[in-house]
Amino acid sequence: QSQLFDLLGRINDQLAARPTRVLGFARGETAPTDDEVSGLIWLGHLAMVDPLRPGAKDFISALHGAGIETVMITGDQAATAGAIARELDLANGGPVRIIDSTTLTAMDPALLSGLARKTHVFARVSADQKLAIVQALQATGRVVAMTGDGVNDAPALKAANIGIAMGASGTDLARGVANVVIRDDELTTLIDAIARGRTVHRNIR
Repeated sequence: QSQLFDLLGRINDQLAARPTRVLGFARGETAPTDDEVSGLIWLGHLAMVDPLRPGAKDFISALHGAGIETVMITGDQAATAGAIARELDLANGGPVRIIDSTTLTAMDPALLSGLARKTHVFARVSADQKLAIVQALQATGRVVAMTGDGVNDAPALKAANIGIAMGASGTDLARGVANVVIRDDELTTLIDAIARGRTVHRNIR
């Protein structure tokens, strides 16, 4: 059984690294517990391709050029998130550092703040962990801008220095707590907003 789990794990990692979002399917007569899968019959993997939006890599490059660091906080598993981060060059030419949510559960806030400074990807995170990550980044002295569109993003959007919600696809709750709402859902719109904001700031000074 352990050999089977190892094989299925390797297949999952290979599919996730393409990158794809991977689901596993099995069937059985009764619902299994977390540590009891012997009664299940394995059916297979399902890999779903969720391609990057056009211009996403250029958007990240423009943020780096503007002196803005980028961090991915996602519900995807680490292998998928890491592959996407490398495709986006999220680490700006350096190695991508990833933390899985399983290591965050009982982590001391001070330790999380130290790790957050050097982390590019937080994978498989829950709503409360998103909030903890935003607060950990703020504890390092950073000004945090958080983008999101779902109900589970709302606590982190509200806690961030600048909460940015999607106007077209975002939930009412996300839009309600955000400081900024992007009406067209295009993250590249942020580049224009940042450029104009900095111009206004320079003119005022």
